[in-house]
Amino acid sequence: MLINQAADVEPSSAEPVEIAQPLLDHLAAIRREVLQALASDEPVYGVNTGMGAMSKVRLSESEQRIHQRNLLLGRAVGGPPWLPADEARAVLLGRLRTFLNGDAGVSVELIQQLVALINSNVVPQIPAEGAGSAGEIIPLAHAFGSLVGGHVSGFELGPKEGIALLAGIPGATGRAALQVVRARGLAEHLTVVAAGAIAVVGANRAPYQPLAGRGDDVLAGELARLLELAGPEEEPRSLQAPVSFRVAGQVIAHVRRSIDDLDRAVGRAFDGVTDSPAYLGGEFVGTAGFHGIDLTAYCDHLTAALAHAAEVSAARLHRLLDPNVTGLPAQLTHEPGPQAGLVAVHKRAVATTHRLRRLTLPAAIGTAETSNGQEDVQTFSWEAVGNLGEAIRLTREVTACELLAVYQAFTLAKRPLPTSLQMVADVVPPISSDRPFGKDLTRLLETVLS
Repeated sequence: MLINQAADVEPSSAEPVEIAQPLLDHLAAIRREVLQALASDEPVYGVNTGMGAMSKVRLSESEQRIHQRNLLLGRAVGGPPWLPADEARAVLLGRLRTFLNGDAGVSVELIQQLVALINSNVVPQIPAEGAGSAGEIIPLAHAFGSLVGGHVSGFELGPKEGIALLAGIPGATGRAALQVVRARGLAEHLTVVAAGAIAVVGANRAPYQPLAGRGDDVLAGELARLLELAGPEEEPRSLQAPVSFRVAGQVIAHVRRSIDDLDRAVGRAFDGVTDSPAYLGGEFVGTAGFHGIDLTAYCDHLTAALAHAAEVSAARLHRLLDPNVTGLPAQLTHEPGPQAGLVAVHKRAVATTHRLRRLTLPAAIGTAETSNGQEDVQTFSWEAVGNLGEAIRLTREVTACELLAVYQAFTLAKRPLPTSLQMVADVVPPISSDRPFGKDLTRLLETVLS
């Protein structure tokens, strides 16, 4: 991945990173200006002063030389559970992305060390929980601890570089960019599975007419897709299918809009000023780029949209077990009574949605004072994107439960699987009697819904 400008960085990419020389030259010129500005001995927060409540304390030259290193060491107070490797890489790429804007004024040498860390495939242990600050200094201290003086190829942090590594919300932004990619894939699965359920119960197709999405292009597109995947309508079993079937278009369209909203918030977070102090217009400017309410709010918004989609999916699954809705044997079993069928699969979906609901409390609610009152509010963007990642995982799990029921319903109805569901037959053997369906769900999650 050759990066010519900051916008080229893709936090979801697994490709090796290389920075184009013209961009490095531009950043080197900014660094020279920053060092000249620092030579004036004017107070610059976190560079020649303490941090937080200690910002009134001026540092001597000898103290400044170790201060940037100490900023990282003293804030690495987290512990397990650690982020998975792909999210940890997204944190590193997120930090790189913000450095390439030039606001941090860090050296080309630090940028090259960061690129080397990303390309080394060494995964730093970054705590998944417990950020607890106005920003994300705790997880970032863990992310970049290996860059602290002399630990990597003899490199030593220069003026302003320790505070720059800790500034803003690059980690949450990088992780959110990764979750956007995952959520888009999940949204497509939601559409395919819902369309299969619509088809197998013989739902009246009227609610899915694109004309019903007037004034809302996202909804109209989703309705058209459901109609296409569900296939031609046979004689509907009833004038109206249960609500969980009829509202599929509205529910998934809302998920897709929420993904787009978060994607735009990620763009704003990366393109905006995240450093503090930032080097802007030839001077150091204290900013509030660490207050990620925009990103946090849209992570929360998507989490709630997914929770609703999972609840609707679980409701359809319950209806699929009802012979009055499907015209098939109760609980989708060959021998109702001697066999329990998929009733326990629905119970798993119920437990999963119950857990999902607890993730929907807005993360920015519940601020507390730290640093002797210097930091008196937070947005907890780190926690918000963590909740979103868990919401995606749990929604995928509920979708797998519904997908297994849709597959079995098609089998019992002796109808061919739609093309969009053919992969299911490749990983789930025919269900002729009760068995440990958890193994089937795991195979679906690892293959079809991966």
